[in-house]
Amino acid sequence: MERNNLYPVFLKVKNLKVLIVGGGFVAEEKLTFLLKSSPDAKVTMVSPMFREGTSALAEKGDVTLIEDVYSKKYLQGQHIVVATTDVPEVNVEVYKDCRAEAKLVNVADNPPYCDFYMGGIVTKGNVKVAISTNGKSPTTAKRLRQFFEEVIPENIDDLVKNLNEYRKTIKGDFEQKVEALNEFTKGLIEKN
Repeated sequence: MERNNLYPVFLKVKNLKVLIVGGGFVAEEKLTFLLKSSPDAKVTMVSPMFREGTSALAEKGDVTLIEDVYSKKYLQGQHIVVATTDVPEVNVEVYKDCRAEAKLVNVADNPPYCDFYMGGIVTKGNVKVAISTNGKSPTTAKRLRQFFEEVIPENIDDLVKNLNEYRKTIKGDFEQKVEALNEFTKGLIEKN
């Protein structure tokens, strides 16, 4: 049976620099979801042209737009790169340049050229759920995201904050604290 072997992480994107190569619809979509999830992300976009919506979105965040064709020089200082051009040769060039410089890269809609996927994300206050289909079905990830947005209660953040306060009052070592929190939260998943 095939399984998803990806390791999920939650990156503090405000501490990293992200480069998006491309200025079309896919680039705008990637920027939209990145800023929705991490409004404090530092993003540079390089493309010979940008959609009107991309320019408007860039003004709302820490986004620098550079009107130019891709060149390896734009990788300097970047940590994460997303290639979204409609020219496959350029996307592969971006991938190879990133691999040579040990930078994480995602070539949109081309799983063999991805170190990571940008999956579906649900955010409710301090709670964030990421969804991956191993690059096989972005549509399924989208539908699962919509499902979780519906079923995760809006007041989940109150629970998280209350549990954090409770955690601060628990005495003992780490193991004892984990045991106490596990006992306290057991009722959240028990079925009636």
